Amino acid sequence: MPEAMKLAVVGATGLVGREILKVIEERNFPFDELILVASAKSVGQTVSFKGKDYEIKSIEEGCKLAPDIAIFSAGGSTSLEWAPRFAEMGTIVIDNSSAWRMDPDKKLIVPEINGHELMIDDRIIANPNCSTIQLVMALAPLHVKYKLKRIVVSTYQSVTGTGKDAVQQMLNERAGVGGTKVYPHTIDMNVLPHIDVFQDNGYTKEELKVVNETRKILGDQTIGVTATTVRVPTIGGHSEAVNAEFHHDFTCSEVRSILANTPGIIVQDDPKNNIYPMPINTQGRDEVFVGRIRRDESQPNTLNLWIVADNLRKGAATNAVQIAEFMLERSLVF
Repeated sequence: MPEAMKLAVVGATGLVGREILKVIEERNFPFDELILVASAKSVGQTVSFKGKDYEIKSIEEGCKLAPDIAIFSAGGSTSLEWAPRFAEMGTIVIDNSSAWRMDPDKKLIVPEINGHELMIDDRIIANPNCSTIQLVMALAPLHVKYKLKRIVVSTYQSVTGTGKDAVQQMLNERAGVGGTKVYPHTIDMNVLPHIDVFQDNGYTKEELKVVNETRKILGDQTIGVTATTVRVPTIGGHSEAVNAEFHHDFTCSEVRSILANTPGIIVQDDPKNNIYPMPINTQGRDEVFVGRIRRDESQPNTLNLWIVADNLRKGAATNAVQIAEFMLERSLVF
């Protein structure tokens, strides 16, 4: 660990940025100097953290200060422009946008799964998509045991995944007042089968992120993955209905045992007593919750799962901070 650890949070005033600060405080992440960076409109404002007020700095100032670690949550265009500049200053950048995830020269990391891939010369590290993280957290240990053949996933994603303005749109609609619209349609009392931009093949960017990132993290390009991503009017917590086909057969009791013994996973699977994961119960939690574990009786070696996690926590902020912790623990920060 550096003699005087300098930590930067880029995008500190956004939903994920604020969650990163919460996670840093909760996990007592070590630092000697904290640098908070946000967009030009926020520069000069103050953010209170652990009883101390920090003045928001511009990204140019933040870069010149050469932090040891910078956790970025400021959007893809900012990351593409500034992550390499920070890296040139010797900073380890952990980036929460999609900018670097599929770059063949950058690692896409969920520490519990592929943290061992990180090396001392990794200066830009990609944090996966929120939906991907909770999916691979549940499937990775099963892939080790049974080898995944194909995954079909339908997501039910909170408005917090879009940001503060999306939350406000839903609350405005619920209150019957006007305001800025982030989505092309009403979101309150509705569901939108539309997250991110539609591509020429009819899939959205979000759906393709799940497909491509899952294969990269699990290190297996032979896995068939298809996704439908849906925005639902909830605040906090993404849910996924997952159908996973394996090369080798399983028993549901063994699947439950594997998942229950996997760090970061909580099994909630007692449908007779109405116990199953729900986003309302995962808010503020770092674990990934799995339930509705049952065999797909329509074909062999196939499992149905219901996976829920707080998208701002393990789906974004917590995973990013865990990457930083991993680098420190293994003396990959200098």
